[in-house]
Amino acid sequence: MNYPVITEEVLGTVQGKLWSRRRRRDDVPALPPGAVYVFRVGGNYRVFPEGMVFDPSHPDVLDASSVSLVDTRARLVEVERTLPSVSEADNFTVHASFTCQVTDPTIIARQGVIDVAEPLRAYLLADSDLPRVSAGHRVEEINAVRAEVARRMTAYSAVVPPRVAGMSVEFVSAEVSTSESLRAWEEALRNQRRTGQLTQLEMDVETQTAARIAEVLAQGSNHVDAFGIARAEIDVTEAAARIHRITEENASRQGKEDAADRAHARAQETAETQMRRDMVLTLLRQMGGSDHFVDYHQVLEQVLQDAGGAPAVGSNTAHAPMVGPGTAGDIASAQKKHATSTKDRREGFVQNEDDLVD
Repeated sequence: MNYPVITEEVLGTVQGKLWSRRRRRDDVPALPPGAVYVFRVGGNYRVFPEGMVFDPSHPDVLDASSVSLVDTRARLVEVERTLPSVSEADNFTVHASFTCQVTDPTIIARQGVIDVAEPLRAYLLADSDLPRVSAGHRVEEINAVRAEVARRMTAYSAVVPPRVAGMSVEFVSAEVSTSESLRAWEEALRNQRRTGQLTQLEMDVETQTAARIAEVLAQGSNHVDAFGIARAEIDVTEAAARIHRITEENASRQGKEDAADRAHARAQETAETQMRRDMVLTLLRQMGGSDHFVDYHQVLEQVLQDAGGAPAVGSNTAHAPMVGPGTAGDIASAQKKHATSTKDRREGFVQNEDDLVD
């Protein structure tokens, strides 16, 4: 959009008599809000009275050779200038903002200021010291350049204020930006960092969720069922039936294990008993072929004691030695006598009738 001169139109000569001369309304462009007509009459520029209804028979309208539409509203205008950096491959761009408002439309129309940005850009380029502000900095040091450019522009506009004839112009601010390549690079780095942070956050959330689930699982199946019921992912009836079934299976398995343990204990006890019997028989066979006297009763008691059995009732550990020297006949006689006396002592019978009389 052009500013402050919106458009310029050449007007043809109006033919006719003096009292009947009128310019056609279509010959003059429509006036937008905030703008005024400036007619060129001869060598002069005249503003059509603001607020007055357009009159095609007005003398200025009839005698004008051209018309200019001038925007009189205040506008914010921005101009740019490129500044160097340490590297020849990179540079800075200064964006200077100015407020502008037309004070004399006739001067603006005479000078034909269609784009006020042109004289403001020339004003910005006129500061020969501005490039020195950024020449010693790298593009990464843009914040420092911004501060120095802002101070320089404030001082420059105070000493040499911007001027455009027919307008009031004031410096507002100066912003510094980097090249498009550096901006794209910084955006790529930023996006990569954000992606990494998002990925790390997702991993942390997954780790925390897994830890919570592990805690729930560690508390047993009942707690897992309760957790699922609370989240409406498990039906209460199904959970109860499953718990009942698992309880019955555990009880059945425990019963089988107990029965197996008892059977194993009985088998072990039977094996130990048989082992003791075999040991006794083996020992007796070995002693039966010996030429020495053997006290079988005492041997049996000793074997039972060593094998974990209880000693026989009435046994006498201080008895004569289990085996002594002698012939085979003596040994057999002694064995028979010892067995008879031992039996008599154990049973407590009277052997002879004479024993009843003192």
